[in-house]
Amino acid sequence: MPMAQIPNWIPAAPELFIAVMIMALLMFGVFQKQSSAADGINTSRVVSYMSVAVLALALLITVAFAGDRVAVFNNLFVTDSFAVFTKVLVLFASIVTILMAQGYLERHKMARFEYPILILFATLGMMMMISANNLMSLYLGLELQSLSLYVIASFQRDDSRSAEAGLKYFVLGALASGMLLYGSSLVYGFTGSTDFFQIAAAIELSSEHGLNIGIIFGIVFILAGLAFKISAVPFHMWTPDVYEGSPTPVTAFFAVAPKIAALALFMRVMVGPFGGLVAEWQQIVIFISIASMLLGAFAALNQTNIKRLMAYSSIGHVGYALIGIAAGSEAGIQGVLIYLVIYLVMNLGTFACILSMRRGDQMVEGIHDLAGLGKSHKPLALALTIFMFSMAGIPPLAGFIGKLYIFMPAIDAGLYTLAVIGVLASVVSAVYYLRIVKIMYFDDVTETLDRTSEKTIGWVLALSSIFIVALTFYPAPVMTNAAKAAASLFAG
Repeated sequence: MPMAQIPNWIPAAPELFIAVMIMALLMFGVFQKQSSAADGINTSRVVSYMSVAVLALALLITVAFAGDRVAVFNNLFVTDSFAVFTKVLVLFASIVTILMAQGYLERHKMARFEYPILILFATLGMMMMISANNLMSLYLGLELQSLSLYVIASFQRDDSRSAEAGLKYFVLGALASGMLLYGSSLVYGFTGSTDFFQIAAAIELSSEHGLNIGIIFGIVFILAGLAFKISAVPFHMWTPDVYEGSPTPVTAFFAVAPKIAALALFMRVMVGPFGGLVAEWQQIVIFISIASMLLGAFAALNQTNIKRLMAYSSIGHVGYALIGIAAGSEAGIQGVLIYLVIYLVMNLGTFACILSMRRGDQMVEGIHDLAGLGKSHKPLALALTIFMFSMAGIPPLAGFIGKLYIFMPAIDAGLYTLAVIGVLASVVSAVYYLRIVKIMYFDDVTETLDRTSEKTIGWVLALSSIFIVALTFYPAPVMTNAAKAAASLFAG
């Protein structure tokens, strides 16, 4: 092949590096497993730490090669400031969740080297989703992520709840993939291309002669498929059962990395190929945003299992994020990116608290099991209080800043009703967040929780709490990088 035809693979260096290392770690795990028992080597722990190192190096490569917008591989793959920003969040989330999971997996005799490798596969799919510039590469990344998630949801093979969670996720995920594919085929049929830039050009051309209804139908089906991935109403039905049934470290991973990647893909698809049809898709996004916020606020009020509560909480937070997308402006996208940073840290910290809820060898998940935590485990109770106050959007913590940057673009875009409903839903959701704080400090103690001895959990709790508080006083780095990322998305 002549030199001129060799594709510039540098923009895809992080993805290529992770793909190569996945194959290397798979071979290492298989061969090392045969001798690990005799040598006293914990293969699962070794592969976990090696996976963390791979993701950390990929994060450094992503930041090091950041630059102007570049499209490679026949315009299938694009990298820009928006991609770099969201990939850093996904990689960071994957690193922390692997580290938090190791102790849990070993205590529950689930420590197998395949777990971190499946996380790597899912992360690779997410990074491909974020950089997708074509309906085909979009679907390839989405399915690589989804297939890995189906497996880790049912990773606890001797637990019927985990098997049920994986099966539900798989069946409903297949339905969502079918809807996404059907929508993609309609868009391809009426525009003649799967390339995002050419789709945008075809839509602009067709709108001069009256918009084709077939394209609108295609967008609706694509939106339905993507709404499932972000667990937005009415495609949320899998979320509570999968969150509750999956092993807790898996639930922590589901709550952050896939959610961030799917929202990033949602933004790229809506702003990129369908950016000229804001008036058409805005109505759908407003509806699913309102429905998600209201369901997340009211359905969580009667929950007694903290993982199910976090599932409804995540549905509500997706509704808030969609407010920024519905605004259809650069400021709206900036607000969503700021919100995702804060959402990531709040959820990692909260799930670190949930992983600390243990009596003996048994994990407990009841909200009332937190009773007396304010007296028996003061640092843990303080950290969880900070996360709950921030999730409720109580000033001056970071959660309030996130919601402020979401609501302001909606008001600027004239979406007053959406903003008002968002504020009211936030007030209702504060009830169940503050109820957890009340239980920790004021309810009678029946049986106290064990103190956690895992240093990783302690570090995650400490650093997450510090970040939530520090962002109140020094938000500039997050704001600046989010603005740059949003500008690059609209520049494309």
